[in-house]
Amino acid sequence: MLVGTGSDVGKSVLSTALCRIFLEDGYSPAPFKAQNMALNSYATPEGGEIGRAQATQAEACRLEPHTDMNPVLLKPNSEHTTQVVLNGKPLGNRSAYDYFRSEGREALREAALQAFRRLSERYNPIVIEGAGSVSELNLRASDLANMPMARAAGAAVILVADIDRGGVFASCYGSIALQQPEDRRRIRGIIINKFRGDLRLFEEGRRMIENLCHVPVLGVVPFFNDIAIDEEDSVELATKRHTAIKGKVNVAVLLLHHISNFTDFSPLERDPRANLFYTREPKDIEEADILVLPGTKATMDDLLSLRREGLAEAILRRHESGKRIVGVCGGFQMLGQEIHDPLGVEGSIASLPGLGILPLVTTMEQEKTTRQVEFSFRGTASKGYEIHQGRSSFNDPFLEQGNCLGTYIHGFFDNPAVRQYLLGGKPQDAPPAEDFRQSQYDKLAEHVRQHVDIQLIYKILRENHD
Repeated sequence: MLVGTGSDVGKSVLSTALCRIFLEDGYSPAPFKAQNMALNSYATPEGGEIGRAQATQAEACRLEPHTDMNPVLLKPNSEHTTQVVLNGKPLGNRSAYDYFRSEGREALREAALQAFRRLSERYNPIVIEGAGSVSELNLRASDLANMPMARAAGAAVILVADIDRGGVFASCYGSIALQQPEDRRRIRGIIINKFRGDLRLFEEGRRMIENLCHVPVLGVVPFFNDIAIDEEDSVELATKRHTAIKGKVNVAVLLLHHISNFTDFSPLERDPRANLFYTREPKDIEEADILVLPGTKATMDDLLSLRREGLAEAILRRHESGKRIVGVCGGFQMLGQEIHDPLGVEGSIASLPGLGILPLVTTMEQEKTTRQVEFSFRGTASKGYEIHQGRSSFNDPFLEQGNCLGTYIHGFFDNPAVRQYLLGGKPQDAPPAEDFRQSQYDKLAEHVRQHVDIQLIYKILRENHD
C-alpha cells in the first residue's frame, strides 16, 4: 500500500508504476483504492463509475477497469455537498459533515472490504493507494482509505513524500510519529518523490530520514515531465495557463470552477499542431482558435458563474464572430437552450437558460448515464465513454451546428479523426491513444526501476506475507 504525507505527492503515479513493474515481472497485479475523491472519473465496460486514476492503473496492469478497484468514489459538487458513488452507482448527495460522521460509515467500510476481497481472490499483488494525508488525526475514526484499510488487508505500507514542495523531513517524521503503534510498524519504507537536481546531493538527507524515522528510504524519484500519465487532481491545471502561440492552433479550455474529466484534453495537449491552455480571461475566450467548454460536476452552478463573471457574454461574442466552439458533457449542456433540475439533483437551482447556441434542452435526472460507446465520426470508427446526470433532447453521439460542436463523449479527442477535423493541417503519424498510453507506462516503470529498490520492495512483500 502506498500512502502519502499529503495530497498530490505522487501516490497515483507511483502506484501506476508499481502496477506495470509487477506485470513486467510476471505477476498478476490489480489496483485498489477504497475511497477516492475526484472529479476525473471513468465508465467501466459494465457501466459503473470509478476514479480515473484507478482506470489508468488498471490499464497499466492490462486489465479492464472494474468497480471493485474503487468501490467508493466521492464527487464534490456545488453547495457544499458530495455525490457518493458506491460500487459504480450514485447513492445521492451528502454534506461533508454527514458523510464523515460515523453513522453509515461501517456499511461503506464493509463494501470496500468486500471489493478488496473479490480482487485479492483473482489478482496478486494488489497495489493499494491511500488517500490524501495518512496523518489526518481528526478523520482517523472515519477513515476508509488509509491505515484502517492497510490493517484490514494485512498490507505492507510505503510512505510517499513530495520533496519539491519542501518540508520533507518534517512530513516524513510527523506522518510516521503520529501513527498508532500498530500502524507505525506497518510502514516499511519511504519513497521520496519529485526530486530536482543532482541526486548525489541528497545522500546525506536520505540517511538522516532513515535515522529519524527508523524506516529505509526505498528510493528517491526524480521529477519528470517527459512521461505522459493522466493526472488525477485539477490542482495541476494552474500550471497550464499559457498564452496563444503563433503558428499553432490555439485551444483555450474554459477553466470552470467544478471542471471534471480534464484528461479529455491530453491528446490535444500532446498534438504538435495545437497549443492548449486553460483560461477564464474574456480576451482568450474570444480570440483563441478553438474554445472548449469542458465537463463539470455542477453544470448549473458553473453556468451561473459564467453569467455573473461576464464570461457568458464573451462566449456569445465569439459565437457571433463565427469562431469554433466545442462543448463536452456539462459544457455541451451549457451550450443548449435550457437546463432543468426539477428534482434538485445538483442543488437548489430549478432551471436556467442555457447559452442558446445549440438546439438542446437538458433535464437533470436521478439516474446517471455511465457507459462506453462506439460511434462514427466523419465515416471513421471511433469510441469513448459517457458519464453524465442529465438527459438531453438529442441522442446522437455529437451535435454540430455552424461553428459549434457538442458531445457527451469523454475520450472524444482520443480519436484521430476528431483531432484532424478540428486541427487540420498535415495528419499526424501518431500511434493509437491506447498504444501511446501503454508506451508511457513502460517509460514510467523504467524510470521508477532506476531510482527505487524494487528488489527490496519484493523482500518487504515476502516478509509481510510470511
